[in-house]
Amino acid sequence: MQSAAQHLLEDGGEGGSRLVLSGQLTLAAIGPLERELRTLEGPVAAVDLAGVDEIDTVGAFVVCRFAREHESEITGASTEAARLLAAMQDIDASGDTHPHRLRVWERVPLAVGEKVFGARGGIYGVVGFFGAILIGAASLMRHPKRFPFKALVHQMELVGVTALPIIGLMSFLIGIVIAQQGSVQLQQFGAESLTVNLVGRITLRELGVLMTAIMVAGRSGSAFAAQIGTMKLTEEIDAMRTIGISPVEVLVIPRILAATFMMILLGFFAALAAIIGGAVVGQFALGIPFFTFLLRIQEVVPVHDLWVGLIKAPVFGLIVALAGCYHGMQVHGDSEEVGRRTTMAVVSAIFAVIVIDAFFAVFFTEIGWG
Repeated sequence: MQSAAQHLLEDGGEGGSRLVLSGQLTLAAIGPLERELRTLEGPVAAVDLAGVDEIDTVGAFVVCRFAREHESEITGASTEAARLLAAMQDIDASGDTHPHRLRVWERVPLAVGEKVFGARGGIYGVVGFFGAILIGAASLMRHPKRFPFKALVHQMELVGVTALPIIGLMSFLIGIVIAQQGSVQLQQFGAESLTVNLVGRITLRELGVLMTAIMVAGRSGSAFAAQIGTMKLTEEIDAMRTIGISPVEVLVIPRILAATFMMILLGFFAALAAIIGGAVVGQFALGIPFFTFLLRIQEVVPVHDLWVGLIKAPVFGLIVALAGCYHGMQVHGDSEEVGRRTTMAVVSAIFAVIVIDAFFAVFFTEIGWG
């Protein structure tokens, strides 16, 4: 049982007052005493430690600080206490404890420079990862019996088949919104019938495959990063390398192929679901019969709009899978890194998909498919 630190201030006459300390001068017991010592004023000739039962570095620091502030002499210290007091004698904690903060016009360029320098390392990592994928693909071509068909089929089911309900519902609702909002605007010009053109072209060319890519990035891209990152954290990937199994061949390539191929199916399915949603609005809000709406789609939507969506779909799937697998392979340290890399995988995949979509828009316009 620790005895609390206590003090007694004795009047020493002309020689000045004498502070007598007793009890435990340790971190656990010195708190109240330290606050009381701060309130003492006036000169104190000596600090007597003869009654101290135990002292640690915190207690020695408090005593030395008090003696320095009141120009006191420390007496009665044991051998252990004298050693601690000697170590704490020259320590001064009165300085500024806050770190120096640069001015804003210095901090901003410094932060931008650090981001640019970090981006260089990221580019090196992406190029190296892509090279590892190419090497793994070449190795599987030379030894086709090693190709993980079961893993590919399993990933195709996870990325494509199980995503059909949520992709279909999302696209159906998007088609309803496009048709409803578009018809409201077109009614001002008496051109409600052009709602068919609007729904058909925008879903087949842009929104169908783009929204699907965003959904796949949030659903499958994050899963890729979390799964591979957890395996990296638990050293399963290191164990695979130890027994001669390439993680790129077994984990990365099946996921990339599954996302690339299944995005074609999901993009086309999403466009169909959106058109059906638009046809529902046409049936109940515009007076356009359901099947007439669908037949009209064939007349007003050029075939190349369908090809535009089908060409973009595998590219978007490749980007999503690469982002998820790359960030999963970069996990190291602790479990918090898994969550951070998963977030980075989703954000970078969505950003890259939107940027590539903008390039596709310009490219197809230049070749006359606008």
